[in-house]
Amino acid sequence: MPESQRREKMTLAERIAELRQRKAELHQMGGQRRVDRQHTQDKLTARERIGVLCDEGSFQEMYGFAKHRATDFGMDEKEVPADGVVTGAGTVDGRLIHLASQDFTSMGGAVGEVHANKIVEMAQAALKSGSPFVLVNDSGGARVQEGIDALAGYGRIFYHNTLLSGVVPQISLICGPCAGGAAYSPALTDFIIQTRQSQMFITGPSVIKEVTGEEVTSEQLGGPEAQMTYSGVVHFVAEDDYDAIRICKDLLSYLPSNNLADPPRLPHDGQVVPDEYIADVLPDNPRAPYDMHAIIERIVDDGSFLEVQATYARNLLVGFGRILGRTVGIIANNPMHKAGVLDIDSSDKGARFIRFCNAFNIPMVTLVDVPGFMPGVEQEYGGIIRHGAKMLFVYSAATVPKISVILRKAYGGAYLAMCGKELGADRVAAWPTAEIAVMGAEGAAGVVFRREIQAAEDPEAKKQELIERYREAFSTPYVAASRRMVDDIIEPADTRRWLAMALETLHTKRDARPQKKHGLMPL
Repeated sequence: MPESQRREKMTLAERIAELRQRKAELHQMGGQRRVDRQHTQDKLTARERIGVLCDEGSFQEMYGFAKHRATDFGMDEKEVPADGVVTGAGTVDGRLIHLASQDFTSMGGAVGEVHANKIVEMAQAALKSGSPFVLVNDSGGARVQEGIDALAGYGRIFYHNTLLSGVVPQISLICGPCAGGAAYSPALTDFIIQTRQSQMFITGPSVIKEVTGEEVTSEQLGGPEAQMTYSGVVHFVAEDDYDAIRICKDLLSYLPSNNLADPPRLPHDGQVVPDEYIADVLPDNPRAPYDMHAIIERIVDDGSFLEVQATYARNLLVGFGRILGRTVGIIANNPMHKAGVLDIDSSDKGARFIRFCNAFNIPMVTLVDVPGFMPGVEQEYGGIIRHGAKMLFVYSAATVPKISVILRKAYGGAYLAMCGKELGADRVAAWPTAEIAVMGAEGAAGVVFRREIQAAEDPEAKKQELIERYREAFSTPYVAASRRMVDDIIEPADTRRWLAMALETLHTKRDARPQKKHGLMPL
């Protein structure tokens, strides 16, 4: 009997049984052997990752039966369940997300025309619904059997990553290979979480050896440490798939669903008590280093600080925290590394984070202890002027509440680049230990009083005398406060309370700007 006639005679019960059988086959993915292999590599499957990420029973799959239309190179006979990517919508802690999870067990998760279109459909759905978009990457790359159709598919993904940028949060999880052009989609998203079992690079070790003769391993080239610590591409390093998903859920808890919403605020009793121990973090010696993490942890709600790019450009800390349940973006110099100076990498790191906070209505808290921009030929040749200007640009352009606390040094252009009053800071407080000046008193005295020092009977004693004179005249916070560059000088113990009050006051801030297509940041 022809297939068409057989189907015509099928009862409803038979058709439902067929549907169940087809779905069961679909859920087997690329077959048990390939699923087992995925597990032996300490990796979850595409559907298992979705099951861990989404609230139980909340995931609604879409386009599960989508199938490629390629016929060349044996593709007409090749079964690719879900065309190598599982797509749909679900909730995370009750909040809607759209997601795509590549299935390495189905033809290596290779991206072809339909595979790419499924990802694009989810991006479009996220845009329409105003919900975050999460893409789990685990793919061998472009489906070479589909040629330029696969290439065009990547182009559509990149285009939609750009359309979503600044409208809904985009998070990429790298849980397997992500090589060649595929790496550019994560690079276009807001945050990248990479597991230790995965690699991400543009050009593989074999090609590098052929072109340059240099031998490198995949781990050295595209492992998470390489792409976090050295390149700054990755934002979070995860131990495994479970850890990556945990970080993703934690990150989502700080973020609004879209650019028209406020970040979620957790319940809090509103009680703030003075912290008499926060001042102990600051050394008596103004030149001695200290770890800014210790300050941040005493300012935010218990355990709420989620650091971004923790091992990249460690002289500047960025991350999300909560103050009385309210999400804030934190930008802080860290004197423990390079004395907290701003250099090329830290400027890029800070500028990107600030732009994200501004796009998604996240107020910013800036903790300042900066001796200046990094000097040196390497920095000048690398474009420190251009890169440092990014910090000036993004702070000036930001319209969300901007609150700064000057703890110690705030020198020269770097003081401005850390959101000085002149760059639109809405509130600026200073600790009594703050020094706000064009440069440090030691350097300034050598310039301003050079002749007096040279003419003195005891030049060294005279220099110390003039250093103190300069410091009293320009380096105390009281001079800056008299010029209204500082709103108030506060005791360290009152910092958390002062920040909480400022955030509450500025919650309804509105800041109109000239109409334009976009500003021209010095990229």
